[in-house]
Amino acid sequence: MQRHLLRSLKRSPILLVFTLLLALSDPLFADVYYSKEEALEIAFGKDSQVESLPIFLTDQQIAEIEKISQTKLEGQLYTLFKGMKGDTLLGYAAIESQTVRTQAETLLVVLSPSGELVNVEVLAFHEPTEYKPQKLWLAKLFKRPVDQLRAHHGVDAISGATLSVKSTLDQIRKVMAVYLVAVAGAP
Repeated sequence: MQRHLLRSLKRSPILLVFTLLLALSDPLFADVYYSKEEALEIAFGKDSQVESLPIFLTDQQIAEIEKISQTKLEGQLYTLFKGMKGDTLLGYAAIESQTVRTQAETLLVVLSPSGELVNVEVLAFHEPTEYKPQKLWLAKLFKRPVDQLRAHHGVDAISGATLSVKSTLDQIRKVMAVYLVAVAGAP
């Protein structure tokens, strides 16, 4: 059977090209929707001033963030973006990436000045698009406290996209926990 398939591929260049395209199809359908600059414009608007806010976390802060978010941090440096319009604080945003199944998902997570989740935008999604969280589902997460952002514990799952739901919720909880511990709880 394999020998027959190999002979067929050698005889038909069209079949060979089609087979190669099929094998490479996952990367061909990987989507990057917004750049970092576009994402920050989505978060705070065109006329805003955006400041990078590097946060150096202590071991105690990391432990507290991991406890609140129920997910691991990769290091002690975390970057939030602070949006301002004149003297008015518009809120905070983070760009988070995480592997869903075998490929990455990158999200923009936007918090109000008081730390409420007000927007989530998928910036890039490299898994098959049918697993991508949709805007309608993401909107159901807005203004919920961090402890209510768990699948089957206050958040409806998406049939067939369990790993995407878990990844998305993990990233959102992590951003909210960093805000709670390092921004709101900072002296």
